[in-house]
Amino acid sequence: MTESLEAILARGLPDDPALIVPEDGAAVSFAQLAERIEALAGSLAARGVRPADRVAFALPNGPEVIQLLLAITALGAAAAPLNPAYTQAEFGFFLGDIAPRLVVVPAAGIAAVESVAGEAGIAVLTLRTARNEPPALVAADEPVRPTAVAERGGPDDVAVVLHTSGTTSRPKQVPLRQRNLMASTRTIAAHYRLGERDVSFCIMPMFHVHGLVASGLAALSAGGSVIVPRRFTPRAFWPQALEHGTTWFSAGPTLHQMLLDRADGDGSIPTLRFARSCSSALSTALLERAEQVYGVPVLEAYGMTEASHQMTSNPLPPAARVPASVGVATGTQIGIATRDGGMLGDGSPGEVVIRGPGVMDGYVNNAAATAEAFFGDWFRTGDRGVLRDGYLYLEGRIKEMILRGGENISPAEIEQVLLSHPAVRDAVCFAVPDEKYGEVVAAAVALGQDVTQRDLIGYCRERLAAFKVPSVIYLVPDIPRTTTGKIQRRRVAESLTGGPAGRPPP
Repeated sequence: MTESLEAILARGLPDDPALIVPEDGAAVSFAQLAERIEALAGSLAARGVRPADRVAFALPNGPEVIQLLLAITALGAAAAPLNPAYTQAEFGFFLGDIAPRLVVVPAAGIAAVESVAGEAGIAVLTLRTARNEPPALVAADEPVRPTAVAERGGPDDVAVVLHTSGTTSRPKQVPLRQRNLMASTRTIAAHYRLGERDVSFCIMPMFHVHGLVASGLAALSAGGSVIVPRRFTPRAFWPQALEHGTTWFSAGPTLHQMLLDRADGDGSIPTLRFARSCSSALSTALLERAEQVYGVPVLEAYGMTEASHQMTSNPLPPAARVPASVGVATGTQIGIATRDGGMLGDGSPGEVVIRGPGVMDGYVNNAAATAEAFFGDWFRTGDRGVLRDGYLYLEGRIKEMILRGGENISPAEIEQVLLSHPAVRDAVCFAVPDEKYGEVVAAAVALGQDVTQRDLIGYCRERLAAFKVPSVIYLVPDIPRTTTGKIQRRRVAESLTGGPAGRPPP
């Protein structure tokens, strides 16, 4: 099937709730959602947006994100959601790279966006919202009057442009077509058996594919509802999830940790049938704690922006869930390849490669990066992993593997051990130069309880081969992560090894 994104709304019954806004105490029905999308599309068309244009927006989470994005794609234009917390320099890079027809900001405005847009000659619209009222696009303090939409978006139109996280290189622009996103939403809905009675609680930022595609569009495509708080807080999650009958939610490990730390009572939500974890590795200790508190299966998944999000996931019961694995292929083919593109068999570690209808065609204006990213139609994820009996086990980013005296060491393996210690709240491992071995292992940990660095090294010695044990462990207040919870390994390593931010054990 290759319908356009307008088909997202086809499964929902007109009077059923599509978007639930807990702070407003109201819901937007599927019929109202369709009307609001059409009105916003008409307003964008009145401001000159045409097929193949880009429309950037920097909005906080809320129902308006989904409404505006679907309005943009209805015109055959591409939405470029940006983190509203970016600095002026960051907005300068992203807006310069995207070159949008216009940019949309909240009614209160964002000075950094407006400054960059003004210098670049990019038109700025504000999105006016009022409780229980349709959102309206405003220019020069006057609502933009909608005009008729002359052309509709189709499956081959680019729907969303996003950027890679830039954890190992300069961010690259990823164009996802409407057919890519439709394939991904259908895959997610089918894998988790989503239906009209399901209610997703969206707590991930919607300027990334995790929150946008999994928590938002996939849920709507199954005819279900999405709870979209304007301001997510872990403490508010529990009563809101209970009140609105949440049946599932997805989050990165950091947010799961925050939710568990603020659970009300036993943390049970009677309507909940599963929870999902993605965007970063889930430690076995956190998985066990989450399943105990939530009282439902916690399914770890594996996704990438270039694949329109989900590539693998652990399945729902009664199928086997493997805690150390990111699950089985979902809507994609998964392979393990050598550096020159040869395919490896079961049990042999190598680079994870994928292909399928959700995978992008290539990076924007970056032929070299595109050529490097593909073996024929196989996309190279840059992750090292191994397949065993259909289940994928990840070992970390290839560029971040630690090479000690000829031994490949996965930072993720050491992090899992450190995170299993009851005193460790968060951990990251990285390589440091060494004259004898070339590289040795170092780690940084954030503690929840008091423990010495020497004790942590001893704990690792009991559970790891000697060459994998960190030679130094730094104690830090927090581990910096991206907004989706990915470890910023390079940033941690540079800050600790390039200055006095940490101190080795005595």
